[in-house]
Amino acid sequence: MNDAVRHSPGLWALAWRRLRADRVAMVALAIVALYLVSLLLSATGVIARHWDAEVGVSYAPPSFLGAETAAQRDAPRIKVPPAPPAENPRDPLGPLLKRLRAERAAGQGGIDYYGIQDPLAGDITKLRAKLRAEPDAGVAKKRATLPFGADKWGHDIVQKTIKGSETSIVVGLTAAFLATLLGTLFGAISGYYGGWVDDCFNWFYSVFTSVPYLLLILAVAAVLHQKGVLTIVLILGLTGWTGVYRLIRAEYLKHKQREYVLAADAIGASHASRMFRHIFPNVSHVALVQLSILTVAFIKSEVILSFLGFGVPVGVASWGSMLNEAQNELILGKWWQLVAATTAMAVLVTAFSVFTDALRDALDPKLK
Repeated sequence: MNDAVRHSPGLWALAWRRLRADRVAMVALAIVALYLVSLLLSATGVIARHWDAEVGVSYAPPSFLGAETAAQRDAPRIKVPPAPPAENPRDPLGPLLKRLRAERAAGQGGIDYYGIQDPLAGDITKLRAKLRAEPDAGVAKKRATLPFGADKWGHDIVQKTIKGSETSIVVGLTAAFLATLLGTLFGAISGYYGGWVDDCFNWFYSVFTSVPYLLLILAVAAVLHQKGVLTIVLILGLTGWTGVYRLIRAEYLKHKQREYVLAADAIGASHASRMFRHIFPNVSHVALVQLSILTVAFIKSEVILSFLGFGVPVGVASWGSMLNEAQNELILGKWWQLVAATTAMAVLVTAFSVFTDALRDALDPKLK
């Protein structure tokens, strides 16, 4: 009994106990953990290493739809040859053109409708014969169907979605960590010192929040010019700290006048010690919840930026770039890349949002 009283559980132990009692939150946590495991496996090359290999034909359909016939696959690209010009009875070259067209019809010389000699006709004929004789060469190696289809270049959609999740999740987590770090640091300094320091940070905060968020992101993207993962992290991290700053500042304004901080001041603790060793552990749950909320928001922001052309460069897979490609594929009736990227993003964002809500409730000290 005395041991139980002496070793009472702390804030984090109580939070974990409440979190484990929520079955929905644990399912959401398992889904998020599964995504993180796939991220690590993809980053280390265990899975989706050859996502950019042309393993299927262009726009190969999913296996459950079956393979397309050659006529269906080539229908959008069939070009109708031009009709031969009408014969002129007074044309002095009429007999010559008739003879040349007859030779072309007989397969002699590779001459088109207008009687023009094709210098590559012989080489093309030999190449076609070689491809027919070697069924494993060239396009014949590519599969007609894939588990969830292929894109324009024959990339496997499943592997591309896994590789795209690596980019999107890394951007979301890294940018959220940067924004939370900046917001926590600025909020701690502003709330603890107050006075003119607080006024300066509030002015800086007001400037950022006065500009519409999407316009601010696009403006920073236009200034940085170069595309890439690091650029997106900087764009999102340098513009997304304002919400964290507001909450952390309010917590520091409240805690700096409490007895334990005044006692630390009385024993000679420095300002940095009071800010980060005494006050921050009592407000760290706010920063943690904001970190998880910003991760979800920045994953969606990366998708929007890549969709608008301000995101990752060409050749880097992400959910945003997949959706950008899918808008052109829908015209041709190829829907599988859109469904794969949308489903993967929706499942992760939903699971992360549910887990964030449960974590906020579990860390709320008012809940017993």
